[in-house]
Amino acid sequence: MRIADVFLPEFEREVARTRKVLGVIPADKMEWKLAPGFNTIGWNANHLVNIVEWMPAICAASEFDLAPPGETPVPPTVWMTAEELVGKLDEYAEAGRRVLAGTSDEAMAEDWSLKMGGQVLFTVSKGECLETWVMNHLVHHRAILTINLRHSGVAGVPESGG
Repeated sequence: MRIADVFLPEFEREVARTRKVLGVIPADKMEWKLAPGFNTIGWNANHLVNIVEWMPAICAASEFDLAPPGETPVPPTVWMTAEELVGKLDEYAEAGRRVLAGTSDEAMAEDWSLKMGGQVLFTVSKGECLETWVMNHLVHHRAILTINLRHSGVAGVPESGG
């Protein structure tokens, strides 16, 4: 079995779970945060969508520079309604599915580096990067979002894991 064939069902489950949580965010809670120094509900929701957006770039390239030398860093796009978030999640998930399905085991074993200002922050295989910085990272931030939604008083928040 190919590595991509193992990742695809997990990716589908995590996207579906994320979609459910994003779908219950009321517009008036986007700026809510647990306490000073914490990120807002809107920040966490947008970060979830951006994480899914990373999958094609990880599979297709050997590196990503958060702040390329001599260039202005491009901030992540921000969507502020549940409908916009779910729509972008669906769009990025479809792109991720297509790219992941076509990624060979050999490509999964290739090195991938995260850089900032040209300096390498870390290098791991593409497969490890997808597991850690897409799959696991998605679960982590969805759990944070779920907790924040519950603490903010939002009713009907789905379980983070299901």
